[in-house]
Amino acid sequence: MSVPVVCFVGKSGSGKTTVLEKVVAELVSRGYRVGAVKHDAHGGETDQPGKDTWRLRQAGACRVALSSPQGFVLFGTLDQELALETLVSRYLQDVDIVMAEGFKRSALPKIEVCRSERSRELLCRPEELLAVVSDFPLEVPCPQFTLEDTAGLARLLEERFLHRPSVVVRVDGREIPLKPFLQRLIAGTVRGLLAGLKGGEGRRIELDLGGPE
Repeated sequence: MSVPVVCFVGKSGSGKTTVLEKVVAELVSRGYRVGAVKHDAHGGETDQPGKDTWRLRQAGACRVALSSPQGFVLFGTLDQELALETLVSRYLQDVDIVMAEGFKRSALPKIEVCRSERSRELLCRPEELLAVVSDFPLEVPCPQFTLEDTAGLARLLEERFLHRPSVVVRVDGREIPLKPFLQRLIAGTVRGLLAGLKGGEGRRIELDLGGPE
């Protein structure tokens, strides 16, 4: 699974959906393609105005999946729920990052939202967390953000998951800007084509299409 995935977790009523939709909107405003996955443990949510999946689409997510034990947003039927990693690798490969709500038992990076009005205790062990978002100070070994610091949280995600060695494409000496998902697509396609050729493996690949001026 090449697309980075971050899970936003927290107790019911902690405000994690509100934090998540703000982070989605912030990353979209910075030019990223963002996917989102909502975990529905009871299988009762539909994509209607006011529901979490609808709110995430309104925030700008270009893909939103709803996962439950009975199925997922593409309305397939399952014997058992798809693992989040499987769902992303099959259906969300054309985005730069996936923001998931729930999946607290997964081994993927997690950001916990903790609001004093709901609870002052974390749901996850501190060492499991990439960051904490809360309205009161906590002694944790990871970065901590206020409920309003959407920009800071987006910046952390950029630094950890979105600023990677880039694929550079130049046309007649002029560099063409590429978003992360296009960089992955080009790199994967070229490496795949060269994989079967003798001497085709390597980290730095130069391609000159030549042709008439």
